[in-house]
Amino acid sequence: MVEHVKSWMKENSALVYFLIAQMIAIGAAGASALAYFTRLETRVSIMETRGAEYSVARMSRMEEKITVLEQQIKQNQESIRLYRDQYFKDRNNK
Repeated sequence: MVEHVKSWMKENSALVYFLIAQMIAIGAAGASALAYFTRLETRVSIMETRGAEYSVARMSRMEEKITVLEQQIKQNQESIRLYRDQYFKDRNNK
């Protein structure tokens, strides 16, 4: 019986190596999936801990920054308009 198994292993060594490699690959994929889902669960847990208050505060800070940028844009547009008007006024007076 043992001789029969040994001879079969020798005859089908490529198949045996392939099956072993396949088992290793499946194990690695399982470990990778486990690590991914663990990280995902950690992220969800953090978001649940911080809650909506954290997200709302973050959004309000972003809105404040946008408001400041919009004000700066309006000031810049007004400055450009004044420079343009002055330029054309000086040009037309010459």
